[in-house]
Amino acid sequence: MTAAKPRYKKDIRIKPDVIYVPKTRACAAAGCTGEGAYKVPRSREQLSSYIWVCLEHAREHNEKWDYFRGMSEADIARFQAESVTGHRPTWPLGKRAAGIPGVDAPIRGGFHIDDGFAVFGDAEEPVKPRRPERVLTRLQRQAFDILDLEPNATLNEIKARYKELVKRFHPDANGGDRGTEERLKQVIKAYGVLRASGLVG
Repeated sequence: MTAAKPRYKKDIRIKPDVIYVPKTRACAAAGCTGEGAYKVPRSREQLSSYIWVCLEHAREHNEKWDYFRGMSEADIARFQAESVTGHRPTWPLGKRAAGIPGVDAPIRGGFHIDDGFAVFGDAEEPVKPRRPERVLTRLQRQAFDILDLEPNATLNEIKARYKELVKRFHPDANGGDRGTEERLKQVIKAYGVLRASGLVG
């Protein structure tokens, strides 16, 4: 019987099995020749940093380990109270992100909660929505500056300020003095810019 020939005229090479020999650590205890197969924390301040020791020295370490050594009764009581929340900061319910007025918090929401059942008992008044900011041209900004108004002023505020300034700078209101006539022209021109922009009906 003849031996089978390789299909592609070559034998498929198979990589030989590699025998993995795990590396062993030496025990970190001075003078010990045992294998360091067990990890123990270095100290109370370095709980995430470990040393590797043999079984005998791991038992010895655990017998001597006292996390609260050197801490006062007050420190221990505070540690126990903070352990309830995993030693993470906490805030009273609703104050951190609910946007309640009068509460100083790192994060304030821009919305109001309808607290009909007074769950958040220290809530004061609802948060007033901010006026939308207008995108203005240079002439429009100058017009608001001349009228001494904020860029997000309402239609009624613009009209009221225009009437007030016209009365103040009109020559008839100043005994015929034409010294404020130039200022009056600026006010009328600024109001005209806002009307042409559709900001004043």
